[in-house]
This record gives sequence, structure tokens and C-alpha cells, in this order.
Amino acid sequence: MATYMAKTDADGIPSNFEQQWWVIDATDMVVGRLAVTIATILRGKHKPQYTPHQDTGDFVVVTNVEKIRFTGRKLEQKSYQSYSHYPGGQKIVPASEMMEKHPERVLELAVKRMVPRNPQGRKQMDKLKIYKGPQHPHQAQQPKAFKA
Repeated sequence: MATYMAKTDADGIPSNFEQQWWVIDATDMVVGRLAVTIATILRGKHKPQYTPHQDTGDFVVVTNVEKIRFTGRKLEQKSYQSYSHYPGGQKIVPASEMMEKHPERVLELAVKRMVPRNPQGRKQMDKLKIYKGPQHPHQAQQPKAFKA
């Protein structure tokens, strides 16, 4: 079976592909479905050069993240939990409160759970840029609009 694997240079960096920048407008998009699209782009699975053990993904800029939505009754029922590993250090925040205060964290946590939980996944998460409004500081990279 013939397969394609991304070639690496002497530093171990994939050399035969270009990293692109994509802009996604999150207005009226569902959180989970948007997160799947973003995770696919970050991992590079949308490219023919995809290689599981190398970072062949692209950069993603998400704008208007305060306008994302949940389906069903998730806004009232879903909660986000964190634990500091100290007695009494458990925090539970409802999704409605998280959307009011930090809507970018809602999308970031959704995408974070869809990438690998290892150094490669953390490197891929560094390529995700999330902004509340329609403006972003990445115009110099000439990002393309992604049709989700």
C-alpha cells in the first residue's frame, strides 16, 4: 500500500508543506461543530500531507466568538469543572456564566479536548487564536476565510 508521509529536514521540521492562516467567523455557529472543524485544521487532517506524528496543521484565527451558541438546553445544563488539588479547591462554573465572562474559553476548552493530550497537541493549540470581536491583529499573515 502506498502512503504519503511528510518529509522532515535536519531539524525534524516538516519541510515539504506550507502553513497557512485561516480566519473563521464564529457568528451563529454551534460550539461543538465549530470545535471539530478547528481541531481538524490545527492537526492538519484536511491536507493530503497529514502525518499523525508530525505537526502539519495550519494556524486558525476565530473572530466573533461571543456569538457562538449551544444547542438544546446545554446553556443551562452544562458546567465547567476545575480542581486545584487542594481541599475545597473544586470550582464548578455553569456554561451560561462562562459565556458571559469568558466566551473564548468555552471554544478553547472544546478544541483542547479534541487534540492529542501530549506535547504535539499543546503545540497545535498554540496555533489557535481566539478573539471576541470582529478585529484581530493577524492581518500581516494574510489569512484566508475558511468556509465551514
